[in-house]
Amino acid sequence: MFDTNEDRKKMENAVQRFKDEMKKVRTGRAHPDMISGVKVEVYGQFMPLNQVANVTAADATLLVITPFDPSNIQAISSAIRADQSLGLNPADDGRVIRVPIPALTEERRKEIVKTASSKVEEAKVALRNVREDARKAIKSAAELSEDVKKRAEKEIDDLTKEFSDKIEAEFKSKSEEIMKL
Repeated sequence: MFDTNEDRKKMENAVQRFKDEMKKVRTGRAHPDMISGVKVEVYGQFMPLNQVANVTAADATLLVITPFDPSNIQAISSAIRADQSLGLNPADDGRVIRVPIPALTEERRKEIVKTASSKVEEAKVALRNVREDARKAIKSAAELSEDVKKRAEKEIDDLTKEFSDKIEAEFKSKSEEIMKL
């Protein structure tokens, strides 16, 4: 019998990566994950923001960033300003950085949903790659009978459909959250 547990784990990982990407997508409310992709140049190298500062959501329209080393305030502010996809303008008082989250326009919301839909396609491509690798492994397994190969292929296709549906559900939920005023 062909074992699909490894393929299931790979597909679960692809869905988890997609969910992590969706956390970074901006909605109308402030959320620390929305700037988690920012890389800050400190000590001569680029580091993720969460490794040089603590990020919290003070309320629905404000993020507060407290650097571990106050000398990195300018570098953190510059890194956030430099990321044009965020469209944020941080302000610092020498100890903390406040990042006001402006309200999204209808046009900007639609743009964000379109960007998020490209991540859906990337996740589905990852699932299809796992499926193709599994199919190749099934075809090359000489010890399996034709019936077992057919059953294994159907199981892989069912897994792909199951995880694809999970991605669609996650995207639908995120789209509704983005479009909600």
